[in-house]
Amino acid sequence: MVKALKLTKYGGPEALQWEDVEVGEPGEGQVRIRQNAVGLNFFDIYVREGLYPFPTPLIPGQEAAGVVTAVGPGVTDLKVGDRVAYAGGFGAYAEERLAAAATLVPIPSNIDDVTAAGALLKGCTAHMLLNCLHVKVGPGVKILVLAAAGGVGSLLCQWGSALGATVFGVVSTEAKAAQAKEDGAHHVLLQSEGDFAEKIKELTNGAGVDIVYDSVGKDTFMQALEALGPRGLIVCFGVASGSPDPVPLGLLTRKSLWLHRPILLHYTNTREDLLACAGEVFNALSSGIIKLRVNQKYPLAQAGQAQEDLKARKTTGSTVLLVDSA
Repeated sequence: MVKALKLTKYGGPEALQWEDVEVGEPGEGQVRIRQNAVGLNFFDIYVREGLYPFPTPLIPGQEAAGVVTAVGPGVTDLKVGDRVAYAGGFGAYAEERLAAAATLVPIPSNIDDVTAAGALLKGCTAHMLLNCLHVKVGPGVKILVLAAAGGVGSLLCQWGSALGATVFGVVSTEAKAAQAKEDGAHHVLLQSEGDFAEKIKELTNGAGVDIVYDSVGKDTFMQALEALGPRGLIVCFGVASGSPDPVPLGLLTRKSLWLHRPILLHYTNTREDLLACAGEVFNALSSGIIKLRVNQKYPLAQAGQAQEDLKARKTTGSTVLLVDSA
């Protein structure tokens, strides 16, 4: 038996119960993994609170890194002792687990497990947002990153700046503003200073930005629309403050705006795409294009507290749950 955090009903952090679970032996196409580090994501909170009503009971968590300890029939590209990571599905909040071999990516020798666990999902998300949508980021493109000091926001600032974009960021505190500037944001605005859309228009001589990356949702969505220039793109990839109100099409036609709600799974749903995306993330980390800021670490058993700190905006960068400290 091993330990895992199980969600049997929706609710607060107390809904996550630290329990014994039976893992078993890997079946066809599966491997068993001893996990060392688990990435924390806002999606974990959505699941726990029932915003997305998945059937329970379940073991939450979408990304982790560890070592293969057993290999099932039909698995030819992994062996016992291989270091692997994954991003997607459920089951990460556990000391050990079974996983489909096709969902795992090898971890390069120069990337430690904490970095792999904290970077894969967020890094693949950032890569998708910057490179795979119909507006690609590069020189001359102006992007606005909301929650610019968060896990994905930090990577968007770094990677977007490296691609040659002019990066604007919105954060909630002076400390987070300092981090966003260090991460490559050229202009950083504080939420307490008022309507950021008006300030964006001032900084761009009325032109607005080309893309807004919004992981906040309800509290920022309307300002985000106003910050866009003609034919601009708003990408809503998270709803930390709740889902935005319904959008009348007339709001988009005023400036011929694009609205997108991407899901990473739809961009990595083939083995080829998954490995390519993960490879881009690991290469960016190895070359120094991006640096993962693991600013918080918690024992896995304290994932509920870690989620509450993330929700309360007490965290910056990425948060990783350590399995050996649980």
